[in-house]
Order: sequence, then structure tokens, then C-alpha cells
Amino acid sequence: MIEAAIGKNFPPAEDSAGFELNVEFQAGPGITALYGPSGSGKTLTLDAIAGFIPPQTGRIQLNGQILFDAGTSVSIPPRNRACGYVFQNYALFPHMTVRQNLAFAANNLPRLERHRTIAELLERFHLTDLAGRKPRELSGGQKQRASIARALITQPKALLLDEPGRGLDGQLRAELYTTLLDLKTFAKIPILLVTHDTEECFALADNVLIYQTGRIVHRGSPLELLRNPGTADVATLLGDFTLFQAEVLTLDPSRQTSTLKMLGQEFNGPHLRGCFRGDRVTLCARPEELRIVDKPGDNRLRRSPLRITERPQAVRVDFNDGLIVDVPRDQWIGRPDEVWVDIPANALRQIKA
Repeated sequence: MIEAAIGKNFPPAEDSAGFELNVEFQAGPGITALYGPSGSGKTLTLDAIAGFIPPQTGRIQLNGQILFDAGTSVSIPPRNRACGYVFQNYALFPHMTVRQNLAFAANNLPRLERHRTIAELLERFHLTDLAGRKPRELSGGQKQRASIARALITQPKALLLDEPGRGLDGQLRAELYTTLLDLKTFAKIPILLVTHDTEECFALADNVLIYQTGRIVHRGSPLELLRNPGTADVATLLGDFTLFQAEVLTLDPSRQTSTLKMLGQEFNGPHLRGCFRGDRVTLCARPEELRIVDKPGDNRLRRSPLRITERPQAVRVDFNDGLIVDVPRDQWIGRPDEVWVDIPANALRQIKA
């Protein structure tokens, strides 16, 4: 279990703005994704846990052991923190083969254990036939696997991954995801994964911490975040949400329903907590929860498609007002001038503006 409370401040200087990281979280076995835009403090969090950058305030513990404590001036050196770190650029020694890179990292292990562990990791990460190659002779995916194997050679108590899918093509990313999901199963340690890629985040993570300007603004499982992003800012960061501004016309607590005015017409809405008639609210919906239908009805509006995009599993139809609908390909009706868009009441979720 990683328990971290990290405070780090960089004051403004000539040609650079100030930045403050102030985060607190726990991460157990499995993959915890640190998700957010570049410059939001994700890699800085990894560096603080690994011991590369000392925080100014806070405390970091790993399985109950204090790695850093500002109050008592404890700061264990990086080499003694039992944290494996996989860097964005892999950081493999270019003059060494894959086997030599692993052997260097395992130098403190007894000789027989070192050889056994290296052989096991080479086999587990499908590197046995590549053990004699140097990094320049490997593909991006092979270098990534070698870097992860090297980070695991000393059996760390936590693994820190800084954008492991960066720069990989679709096939190599799929192979990486398989590797990390297998790793989660056999390693059973906390794995912190830095990413600003939504697909990577939701494909791998058990839990997600949403970063924005040095803060964790929302957290939850991928499914929880898809169901409730919490705020309009988080919905925008995650992408693939349509945001609606609506006025509350009626509320029916007994039926857990409401009536709303949005997009220029009335809609049946969900139960709205803490609202009164006349309030303005922000709602969101996922593109796959909306439908394109062939006739009018409740919660339907007439729209002309602005852009139609082919996607792997669906056809994405963009309308005005930021409205997006993902239509299963076998249900797509061509390229009509106008369609009816169905916005079910249960697809609408109230969030903070």
C-alpha cells in the first residue's frame, strides 16, 4: 500500500510560471492511473515517491515504512525505497545487452538467485531470444518490456510507470496492455501508471486519480468516472461527454424525476438533488447512451449531422450544441440530412459546473 501526502512548490521565475503540487492518496495492489493533461503534476508525484525530488511538506509510506516525512526530516535514498521505476525513454544502458541490463540491476542478488531471476523475467516478458541484443537493436515495444523487466528484477514493493505507452503504435500498445494486465496478476503490488491517454487509462486501471494543475480533482474506478465525472472540468478532461446547460421546470421527488428546458425544448430528466424550480444545472451524457431514431417522441430533437466519423466499433455523429452520438455500425442509416436524436432521461447525470 502506498500512502502519499505530497506538497511541492516551484515559485515563479524568469520565463517560467510558478507551480504547486498538493496531493494526497492511497494506492493498493493493482493499477492506479494518474490521469490528466501534461504539466498537471503526475510525473512529479512519481519522482517524489521514488525519491528523485524531495517534497517540501507531507509524508510518503510504502507498506507502513516511512520513505519521506517532512516533519521528522526522514528521506530514504532512492536506492533503498524498493520502488521500480520505468521511465518514458526506457533508460536502458545503450552499451549493454538486454541480459546485461538486467544483470546490472540485479547486482546485489546472490549469484544463483540472480541468474534464476534473470532467466524467469526474460521468459515472462518474451525476451529470451532477444537477450543478446542492445537497446538500439530492439523495437519500442521490446525496449518497453526490457525496461519493465529490469524494474522488477529486485522484486520491488511498488512499480512506477511514466507514460509507458507513449510513442508506441496500435499493435505495440495492445501488447503492452497485455503485459501490464499480466503483471498486475502475478506481481500483486501497487502500480502507479502516469498517462494522459483516455484509452490507456480505462483499459488498464483499477482506480483513477484525475490530476489538474497540481491537484487531484476527482477519483474513482473507470466505471464510476464514466457514470459520474463529477464536474464539467473533469468531463472535459476525460472527453467523450456531451455537456448540457438546463433550467429546472418541475421536480417530482416521489417519482425521482424532473422536467428540464435545454437545447430549446422540454425534456424529461432524472432526479436532481438539492435543486429547486428555476435553478440552472449542468448535465452530461455519454455518446453511446444517446440514440439516433427515425421518428419524433419524448426527449427527442431534430438535428442535422455536422460531421460523421468512422470509428472501430461505431459511427460517431457530431451535431451542433456539442452533441455527439455513437451509433453501432449495423444500425447506422447512411448520411441523412436530418435525424431524430433520442436523449433518454436516465442518460443525463447532474454534475457541477
